[in-house]
Amino acid sequence: MLASGAISRGDAGVLGWALALTAYTALRAYQPIEFTGDARSIVRVTGEVALAIAAVIATGYWSSPFVFSLLTAIIIAGFAEGYGFALRTALTAALAVALPLALVKGHHPAAGGRVTAEWSIELLLVALVAGYAQRIFSEVEGRHSLALARMSQLTEANDLLLSLHRLTQQLPASLDLADTLAATAIRARELLEVYDVAVLLAPQGAGDWSVALSDGARLPSTLARTELPPPMRHALQAGAAVLAADLGSREGPGLTNRTGSGIYVPLLARGSLVGLLVLEHPIVGHFQPGHLRVAEGLAEPAALAVDNARWFGRLRTVAAEQERIHIARDLHDRVGQSLAYLAFELDRITKRFDTGQPIRDELHQLRKSVRSVVSEVREALYDLRTDVSESRGLTGTLEEFLRRVHERSGIDVVFEHEAVERPPIPVERELFRIAQEAVANVERHSHAKTLTVTWTCDDKVAVLELRDDGVGIESRTAARLDAYGIVGMRERADAIGAELVIESDPGAGTLVRCRCRRS
Repeated sequence: MLASGAISRGDAGVLGWALALTAYTALRAYQPIEFTGDARSIVRVTGEVALAIAAVIATGYWSSPFVFSLLTAIIIAGFAEGYGFALRTALTAALAVALPLALVKGHHPAAGGRVTAEWSIELLLVALVAGYAQRIFSEVEGRHSLALARMSQLTEANDLLLSLHRLTQQLPASLDLADTLAATAIRARELLEVYDVAVLLAPQGAGDWSVALSDGARLPSTLARTELPPPMRHALQAGAAVLAADLGSREGPGLTNRTGSGIYVPLLARGSLVGLLVLEHPIVGHFQPGHLRVAEGLAEPAALAVDNARWFGRLRTVAAEQERIHIARDLHDRVGQSLAYLAFELDRITKRFDTGQPIRDELHQLRKSVRSVVSEVREALYDLRTDVSESRGLTGTLEEFLRRVHERSGIDVVFEHEAVERPPIPVERELFRIAQEAVANVERHSHAKTLTVTWTCDDKVAVLELRDDGVGIESRTAARLDAYGIVGMRERADAIGAELVIESDPGAGTLVRCRCRRS
């Protein structure tokens, strides 16, 4: 628009530059300058600035209709490299126009200097604005990139959680091995329409494979490695799933003679082989590559579930063995001595009878002793059956237990409790057994008249404390780790990560404190 007057007057130079700048602008509108910081990018920006300077010089210097194109070039320089590059470009443009203008013949220096100063200030201000805008855009871009990075991390975390959610949906809920295998068979039949499903558990050493599940085919309880069909041995050797589309050919046979096709998937959990999943169908070609991928997806959670169930079974066996040891120790302490006393009494009465001495009074006393032992056995069995549960916590269980202790022993029992929360049931169960053992020691050895039991529990700590006013424990006896059931109490305290403290002085009673942190 500024050049339209000169063009209408027939100024060919202005028309030529107008066409050149218009063509260049159209080019840059279609293909903008991409500044990446390398030398080629700087040359592109410098070329744009040089083109604008040339157009201004050729068409009248500061009076050129294209003088505003310098502003565009300086803005581009500012967005490309910031303040420094924009200011240098502005000064260069001002000098590039002012120096030739000063050499023009007939040019008035004062007027030219004033115009040059005005335009120089204008160009420098534009350079500052462009540099400031570039900094703002850089900060915004950095924040945007950071937000995108966080979004990417959240997306990855969401994908992982989704995968875990799908995995937990596929895993059997039970830790019982039989339930786990039954759920695996049901899932396989739903997804693959299989005819026979079997799961073989890997031997611990060089033994035989155990058939943990045989749904559809009758199999022996164990199979030697040499008895495994060829496709099963192939899957174990390759460490990957194997599809046998035609078991009637050299790929077979399968587990049974009726099998036409099969899929055999090693069950891998935590980097080790735990078993082998066998899926077979009597129709040749029933299983396709798509079925193989489904079977692999089924095998991953199934392997983890089977491994968890086997470990849980081992832990349950160890726990049961430890509990049997505790029960045996308790029965020995509470009943064993009484039975031994009855045996001695029977021997003594028998000898008196053989010598012709009267034994009537001894028999009456023996009958009382037998009744006492029967009562002890009944109490011992009742104490072993007493336990915490979902419906009854440690507070209620201790109240009932201590009431029976008072009735059978005559000891005054004071029970103080302030439990605003319940710890997990396994923790409550071990704490109750510790209390039982400590109370048993009070009944048998302390000769105490009063027993005070305190139970407190909040969201940070659970404390069980038992204090009696009995004869106490000698320091020599208290130092023994096997004295008065201390071994059992320490084992139970260690099992729940609790701290067990036993304090006692002769004649001053005994204090048993078990402290368990909850966080």
